[in-house]
Amino acid sequence: SGVIEFREFVELIWNHMGKKAARPSWGRTSSKDTGEVPAMQPPPDDDDDDLEADESDEDEMPEDLVDLSPAEQQRRIKMRALWLMGSGTILVLLFSDPAVDVLGQWGKNLGISPFYVSFVLAPFASNASELVAAYSYALKKTSSTMTIALSTLEGAACMNNTFCLGIFYFVVYIKKLYWSFTA
Repeated sequence: SGVIEFREFVELIWNHMGKKAARPSWGRTSSKDTGEVPAMQPPPDDDDDDLEADESDEDEMPEDLVDLSPAEQQRRIKMRALWLMGSGTILVLLFSDPAVDVLGQWGKNLGISPFYVSFVLAPFASNASELVAAYSYALKKTSSTMTIALSTLEGAACMNNTFCLGIFYFVVYIKKLYWSFTA
């Protein structure tokens, strides 16, 4: 008919998500007759192995917080998070300028343009934490941890590309550069 109907769209999404039950169960009345969206039942959960793997991968409560009340646990977790973020910010402020100087010196010593150093070497240095986290998840070799590892890497790539594009647009706007390129 040249138009994608709601039912076709939902079936495509269910198939794309890789559900074993694949298709939702639809009511007998069509949505065109009632004007309502048909009810959709989730597929039966026959993946008990994945459920057990997910339960074993859950983070455990730190030992020093186990005996505390939930309100006190939340307060201590928030204070710990604030402390870690603050100390991380201070470390970034202390070491970012020397790291930039080191990357610049590597470029000079190797005879590589600073452009290539900043767009090839710097992302590896700045994304080392994501790479290490993805590697540690991948070592567990379960389907859920592999998904987490790939999602971590995809998220880092999307975030970096969005950030670089935003900086590029900002420079083009501030410097009033003329964009004369077409696809």
